[in-house]
Amino acid sequence: MRLLVAAAALTLGAPAAAEVVSSSAHGFALSHSAVVPLPPQDAIRAFAEVGRWWDGSHTYSGSASNLALTLQPGACLCERLPNGGAVEHLRVVYVDPGKRLVLTGSLGPLLYEATTGVLDVQFRPLGTGSRVTLTYKVAGFATGGADQLAPAVDQVIGGLVASYVGSTRAPAPAP
Repeated sequence: MRLLVAAAALTLGAPAAAEVVSSSAHGFALSHSAVVPLPPQDAIRAFAEVGRWWDGSHTYSGSASNLALTLQPGACLCERLPNGGAVEHLRVVYVDPGKRLVLTGSLGPLLYEATTGVLDVQFRPLGTGSRVTLTYKVAGFATGGADQLAPAVDQVIGGLVASYVGSTRAPAPAP
């Protein structure tokens, strides 16, 4: 899977604030924060349009257009595969429209390890826009140690956040 493999080649730029908050052999916590020019209600809807901002090189199918995210508990950030298969990247467990979105699961190569994660995305009003803060906490057993994976995962998540921010500034594609 290419979801996190190309981390070193990511060149989208870093969001306003990003860091590996903590890491150990059995887990890590990442935090990314950025400002988008949308009010929180619109910012969370733009986040759900994952096919517009996710980097296709970080998918199994090679195309972000195969991703879908429904803002409803029990739904998932899922990907259709060309052979009729599918991948569940994350499961939606909490939605507070315009405020918070919480998903659980293991992104990228973490899927093949004995790990699980919590992706917590918070939307706070900031002037006419929003501050979006994304934290991803992963725990469990990862071959070679989770702390060794944290920098690459942090870089990919940072690139995805930067791409999301950029998508909120660009006009939506014509239907």
